[in-house]
Formats: sequence, structure tokens, C-alpha cells
Amino acid sequence: MAISHKPSVRFSICSLLMATLFAYSASVQLNDPDWYLWFPLYAFAFGIHLLQSIRIFGRSKWVAGITFCMALFLFLKVVYEAYAYGGFGEVASLDMEKRVVREKLGSGLVLISMFFQYKASDVADSPVRVRREQIWKTIEYGMLMLVALSFGLSVTFVVLVKEIQG
Repeated sequence: MAISHKPSVRFSICSLLMATLFAYSASVQLNDPDWYLWFPLYAFAFGIHLLQSIRIFGRSKWVAGITFCMALFLFLKVVYEAYAYGGFGEVASLDMEKRVVREKLGSGLVLISMFFQYKASDVADSPVRVRREQIWKTIEYGMLMLVALSFGLSVTFVVLVKEIQG
């Protein structure tokens, strides 16, 4: 089975779902005190996933790299703040009621998704066909798992945490 230089429909659907999630994430950042850090991160992630979902593949590789670096910086910032103010318990916490945990998970999701987008662009641009199909499958299944995790966390937050607060 030959692999094309374009993403599969499965990868495109995953990218569209992640674009939807990041668009929502960007929209809820506008009332945060540090929106200027988080809005661009989610907006760039939205744009990259949207481009990949409509199969403009490889055109946004450098933006994915920049967004990856932004996500890494914000992830490390949040982990440092959590450790400095709350110790290791805050860093390892999954309590979605806490802003630090939501920021840690959000930046982590962007970080992982940008890694997959960058690698997908890398594979698509590569002239070497050795193991390309295997790499594509790994990237696609990674994106599938990321979509399931992302939407699972989002639904859990909206249903459980918002219900407790409301």
C-alpha cells in the first residue's frame, strides 16, 4: 500500500477536531488576566490544525515549530509556578478546578499536538520512503489518542467541575 504525501482522512479529521478544541480554548482565554500568553498559543494551534485538516500539508511547518516552542515555554512556566507555590503535589495534580492544572494540561496538549503536526510535515516532505508508512501510522494513532484524551478531559471538566461550581 503506497502512502501519499498528503495526510489521510483520519489525520485530517483528528486535526479538525483539535482545531475545534483549540478555537474554543482560545475563545475562553479572553477574560483571563494573562490572556496575552495563552490566546496566541491556542490561536496558532487552531490555525495549524485547521490548515492540516483542509489538507494544506507541510505549509505550516515553521509555525508548528514556533508554536511548539511557545507551548514548551508556557508548560515549563506553569510547572515551575506550581512547584514554587505548591510543591510537587501541585505539579502532579489533575484537579481540573485549579487554574494551574488547566494551564498545564492545555499547554501539554498543544505541545504534543504540535509535535505530531511537525513530524507529519517532516514525513510528508521527506524524499526517503523507508518506513514512511509505519511512521504515518504511529503519527495517526498518536493523534487519535490525543483527540480522545483531549475531548475526554474537556468533557470531564465541563460536566464535573462546572456542575460542582454551578
